[in-house]
Amino acid sequence: MKKRIVLALGGNALQKNGEATAEAQKKIATEVGEIIARLADKYEIVVAHGNGPQVGNILIHEESASTQKAPAMPLETAVAMSQGQIGYWLTQAINNAFLKARQQKSAVTIVSQVVVNRNDPAFKNPTKPIGQFYSAKEAKALAKSKHWVVKEDAGRGWRRVVASPKPIDIVEKDSIKRLVEKGDIVIAAGGGGIPVIRTKILKRLKGVDAVIDKDYAAEKLAELVDADIFVSVTAVPNVYINFGTSEQQAIGAISVQEINRLKKYSYFKAGSMLPKVEAAAKFATNTGRIGIITDIEHLQLALQNRAGTIITK
Repeated sequence: MKKRIVLALGGNALQKNGEATAEAQKKIATEVGEIIARLADKYEIVVAHGNGPQVGNILIHEESASTQKAPAMPLETAVAMSQGQIGYWLTQAINNAFLKARQQKSAVTIVSQVVVNRNDPAFKNPTKPIGQFYSAKEAKALAKSKHWVVKEDAGRGWRRVVASPKPIDIVEKDSIKRLVEKGDIVIAAGGGGIPVIRTKILKRLKGVDAVIDKDYAAEKLAELVDADIFVSVTAVPNVYINFGTSEQQAIGAISVQEINRLKKYSYFKAGSMLPKVEAAAKFATNTGRIGIITDIEHLQLALQNRAGTIITK
């Protein structure tokens, strides 16, 4: 039987050198899609992806063009929009690669809702910057009129910040699993998923303005679909100690215990490598299976345990 893998693609994987046009990103998606399509003979595949640059642009468009007659869409709806946008690029790229290879396979995107805890402490301490930069005066006026939380961002200006709660469930998990078992490549939980909570009494779903980290959401997806391997696909071939210094060292095979020891020394930066390391280690811990961190160029070798950072229990 084929091994089942979940690939978590970074949002920046589709936007290199700051190229934000659809054509530039579709060109990169074509390259990524061809690599994924080549894996389909050996693996059952679920693809999750980030959306940082893309949803940021959507929010800028929404906010700058907002009028009383055509008000800006809320954040959770913008996440859904980015899922459709990126999912369209990736499914088209993968399906075109199948056509080129004359293979009777297909890819499909599922717009995915990810459940978070209404009492997650992240809601009391929003930290995730989104959207455009403002002057202090503009930001404070928007905070008052729109009930936003705003913070100064590293000397570059002021931005809206939102909560980044942890995922606890994926609403469409059963449909995703059925499609994978049927043989489709499934793109799901894009941008960390559309954040939703369940109402107290009727347990109905309700969207919330938040951003879920795509690696944490992809790891949850990997557990829910019973994946054999979880891969965080990033911009570098390995996790490194002392990254970007003369003492940089690549990490190859490593245990969760050793990863946790390195975390204590703050080798992995929050908002960068840390969530990838935590997600891969969590998958290995909870399932006893393999978590991998590597780049798209080394993906095939990493799946054969010949490249990348391989995390085991």
